[in-house]
Parts: sequence; C-alpha cells; structure tokens
Amino acid sequence: MSTATADLEPRAATADTDEPRVLLRDVPWATYVVLRDTVPGAGVRMTYLEGLLEIMSPSRRHEVNKKQIARFLELFCLEKDIPLYGYGSMTMRREETKRGLEPDECYARDEDKQTPDLALEVVVTKDAIDKLDVYRGLDIREVWRSKGERFTVFRLVDGAYEPIEKSIVFPEIDLAVLAQHVLRPDQHAALRAYRDALRT
Repeated sequence: MSTATADLEPRAATADTDEPRVLLRDVPWATYVVLRDTVPGAGVRMTYLEGLLEIMSPSRRHEVNKKQIARFLELFCLEKDIPLYGYGSMTMRREETKRGLEPDECYARDEDKQTPDLALEVVVTKDAIDKLDVYRGLDIREVWRSKGERFTVFRLVDGAYEPIEKSIVFPEIDLAVLAQHVLRPDQHAALRAYRDALRT
C-alpha cells in the first residue's frame, strides 16, 4: 500500500500574490474524487495528474486577472453577436486518463457542449503540475495562458499542445489589444474603453 507524501511551497511575499500550494504524491484516483467532491470548491483548486495532486488557493491578483479576462471575452462575444457558453471554474475530470482540474474559466463557442472549446489559465505563481498535460488528457481544444502582459495560445493537435499565433476558437479577437485593456487598474473604465473600441 502506497502512502501519499506532500511538498509544501513557501508562501509568496505579499497577500496580493500569495498562493499557498500543497503537492501530494501517490494519491489514488478515488481519493482525489472524494476530496474534490467533499471540500468546498470556492477558494480551493485541485489539479490531478496520474497520482499527483496539487491543492492551491488562488491569490487576489489571480482572481482579479481571470475575472477581467473573462469579462472582456464575454463583452467581445456579446458585441460581435458570437454565441458564448461559459462554465466558470467547473471541475473537469476523466478517470480513463487520470486527470482532473478546475480551469480559471472555460467556454464553448456557438452551442452548449459537454467539453468546453477553450480553457483560460492565469499564471501568477508557478504551478506544481503541468496543466497543459492535464488539459491534453481532457481533450480541451484550446488553452489560453495569461502571464502579466502576455497571452500564449495553445492548440491541441494530434494529442499534444502547440503554441499558435492567434486563437482558432476565437480568431476575431486581437489578444494583444485585449491584454492592454485587461492590465488597466480601473476595471469599469477599461471595459468601457474596450466596448467603445469594438463599436468603432
């Protein structure tokens, strides 16, 4: 019988970016499922990959950034009349591939789908588990990774992610322009400016 072991990551220097993490090893799938189903979801994220389980609590900066990006994407689709279905940070897991996580946000385009087309990941501190490897086993078509002023877009091709210049799911969006607006500290003013730019 294997015993789970844990690695603790030191806390970051400030509360704004503090994202405490615990990495457990040799965690059976059934244990992960029980933990995920019994621990309240708000404020706790779990990423599972073939026996590794990372438990973390997102920072204020992380949640502000992901909410900003979500609001901009939703505004863009509303203004351009693109049907968008949002699923928030729902738990996605697949026993066959021993993978599970909660994305920062996830969406399907054009119609409601069991598997989202797009997952959004905001990076403030380093993940202990490669989330792209997790998404690969969940068959998520596209992942946007946001870190500071930059978006990196990954597309799933033949079972592996490759970086691409622009989104395939939302080719209409200029991510460089979106990133500039997202970084503005006044959320309301930033959204209004982005909306006005879309309407011109």
